[in-house]
Amino acid sequence: MLGPLAVTGSIVIPEDELRWRFSRSSGPGGQGVNTTDSRAELSFDLVATRALDPRLKERALRRLASRLSGGVLTVAASEHRSQLRNREAARDRLASALREAVAPPPRRRKPTAPSRASVERRLAAKRRRSDLKRLRRTVD
Repeated sequence: MLGPLAVTGSIVIPEDELRWRFSRSSGPGGQGVNTTDSRAELSFDLVATRALDPRLKERALRRLASRLSGGVLTVAASEHRSQLRNREAARDRLASALREAVAPPPRRRKPTAPSRASVERRLAAKRRRSDLKRLRRTVD
């Protein structure tokens, strides 16, 4: 129907690994909402997939653990009136979730020490402030 799902340039989910389910939708559509199955649910079995290498699969399973049910990631779309547009929205959401889940972790920040000049500026400012406060005191 819509073909394989491209997640990144190197990750493509074959269409036979995607499962669709349709139901009646709430929201816009008037009386047509009561008669058409325009809500789209897209499920992807993350545990059984062959599209991800084991390292990426493990990373995705760890990051998506709260969204998985039995190792299956499900996204739903019902904001559009047509089933086709809801299908496209669900595919986009699934691709986005997988893209974020398999992304490499951000590089750790290398901590740096303040420069000698910045330390001296800070201490000089503290001395000036201290002198100012000392000059405000009354002498007994």
